This record gives sequence, structure tokens and C-alpha cells, in this order.
Amino acid sequence: MLRNDEFTALFQGQPFMAILRGMGVERSLALAAQAWDLGINLVEIPIQTEEDLRALTAVVAAGKERRKQVGAGTVVSLEHVAQAASAGAAFTVSPGLDLAVMQASTDAGMPSLPGVATASEVQQAFGAGLTWMKAFPASVLGVEWFKAMSGPFPQAKIVATGGMGTANAEQFLNAGASVIAVGAALADSAQLPELARILKR
Repeated sequence: MLRNDEFTALFQGQPFMAILRGMGVERSLALAAQAWDLGINLVEIPIQTEEDLRALTAVVAAGKERRKQVGAGTVVSLEHVAQAASAGAAFTVSPGLDLAVMQASTDAGMPSLPGVATASEVQQAFGAGLTWMKAFPASVLGVEWFKAMSGPFPQAKIVATGGMGTANAEQFLNAGASVIAVGAALADSAQLPELARILKR
């Protein structure tokens, strides 16, 4: 039986998680620091290239200095799990639901956040013992998807990922999303005050 209850403590009081995709080492370090300064504790670095792995390793090291948790995203294979563990990632995030990848990540000491987009996938995740999952792509699924899922799955803890920013974050939070994953919003100075406001809600 899989479990990822660790995310309950990791996301405690956190309406946001930062996703820094394909930004390179220096930019990732700068935006991770910006996220932490704002009060966003969790940072995810998707790993799809060698440069992404270097960025993950660097941000993990910076996070340890500030006692912040950094995870690896777009983990879709056992090789990715091994790479994430080698870089020191605290958790993994996947775009879809692959129980073999989830199990490998759990075995490596990294709670895994699987991606879901249908009721069947949510039910399969629950059946495997997972209570936290991410809805991807959230902006395509829409606010009504979150409202609908809260009926049969009221205990689901779902992170809205994909197309999220300050313009729609509160709509998704009000519809039942537990956390909003933001990326571009952190790089947009115009959105930072609104991120800070929502963090305090």
C-alpha cells in the first residue's frame, strides 16, 4: 500500500507551490529564493534535461540552507526517480498516475504526488493509498472539475497544476483545490503583490 500523507505537513498553511520549469541554474536559484521570501515553502524543479538536474541539485542545496523542501517534477520513469534521489529531492511529482514510479519514489524515501485528470484516476490513486494528488492540466479541466470531484471524493487533497496564476488561483481554491502550483507568476513582478495577498488569506 502506497502512502503520501507527508504532503499534509509539507503543505500545512501553504496555498501555493512553486514550479520552476526549464529556467536553468541561476534563474531557478533566484526564483526559488523569491518564492521562499514570499512565504512559498515548497519548490518543484521538473527534470527533463541535464540542465534541469543541475538546477535541481543547486536549488536543493540552497533549500537545505533555509530549511526548505525541494522536489523533482515531471518524474515519469524509474530513471527519473533515481536521478531525483541522487540530487537530494525531498519529494517527486508526476504528470500522470504510474504506480510503479510512485512505489519506487516511496521506496527511495520521497513521497510522490501523482497526476490525475479523471474520476477513475482519482479512485485508483485512493485505492493505492494515496490521498494527495495533482490535477493536470488544471486550467483545461476547469473550476467545475474540482467542484465535481469533491462530491464522490471529499477527502481528496488536490494540487491544481497547469495554467495557474493570480488571475484564477482563488477561483480554484474556492472550488476545492488544496494548493495552487504557480510558475510564471513568480517571474512576473506585477503578480507578486497578489501572490503575497493570497498567501495571507
